Amino acid sequence: MFDYRYHALSLAAVLLALAVGLVIGIAIGDSSLVSSAKSGIVHDLSSELSSAHNQESELRQKVARAEAFSNDLYPIAVHGLLTGQSIGLVFLGSSSDRVNGLVRDAVTQAGGDLATVIAVREPLDLSGVAAEAAGTHYAGLAGSPSLVERFGMLVGRQLVSGGQLVNQELLSRVRGGLLSAFDGQLGKLQGLVVMRSQPTEMTAQQSQALASFQSGMIDGVAAVGVPTVGVELTTTEPSQVSWYEGQNISSVDDLDATAGQAALIYALTGSHGAYGIKSSSDSLLPEVGGAATQP
Repeated sequence: MFDYRYHALSLAAVLLALAVGLVIGIAIGDSSLVSSAKSGIVHDLSSELSSAHNQESELRQKVARAEAFSNDLYPIAVHGLLTGQSIGLVFLGSSSDRVNGLVRDAVTQAGGDLATVIAVREPLDLSGVAAEAAGTHYAGLAGSPSLVERFGMLVGRQLVSGGQLVNQELLSRVRGGLLSAFDGQLGKLQGLVVMRSQPTEMTAQQSQALASFQSGMIDGVAAVGVPTVGVELTTTEPSQVSWYEGQNISSVDDLDATAGQAALIYALTGSHGAYGIKSSSDSLLPEVGGAATQP
């Protein structure tokens, strides 16, 4: 049976829709109304943008004050921690003038001396090193992969020992084939900074030899008891922190920041950990109370 109430409700809904459409149409056609709405939106956006600019300016001022404070505090925090100590810097792969300068500045600020800077050739020139090692056990280095790690350990020990070991002249003899850069002089070191670059493409044999040598060298330094710290910049990609951790040495992933330079000094005095701003770090800085206060 036909329901008149349903018909009446349907007719009312249609009339309501027509009324709403009419109102919207009038609003759209009213240029003054559209202009007013546009002006309101623009005004609101301008206010929000101005407020954002003001907040940005305030934040920049706060950051600048914080940086100025940390820069003023830094010399006090590291003063005398490396007095009388000789520090070495080893580049495993390509060298970096910027990293060299940052490490030198940090060590000097703490009273130390960056006495030795070397860069290990990549890939290793095993044939060249073997030729320079003629007459020693390592003359057969190119044909004996098992010797590479042992050779790396000896190089690490000699690098920091200051000539206190048997065959201490070997590192000097193989310097041409082993190193792509050398600055300073060989002598006893109280700390070693390592900057590792991501290895370039090479054969599987070359890659294995390089990995064995690098691990052996770090083990050799550790055997002498010299603190070793791996460093990189905040922009270093891919990060080498996991490699440093695998070698059981401390690391600093923000050497280009004041906090990173402070962390380097404290790590060289005995603090152990992964310091910096990246997700792989344990903390920004070591606990200063746990670090050595005298060299």
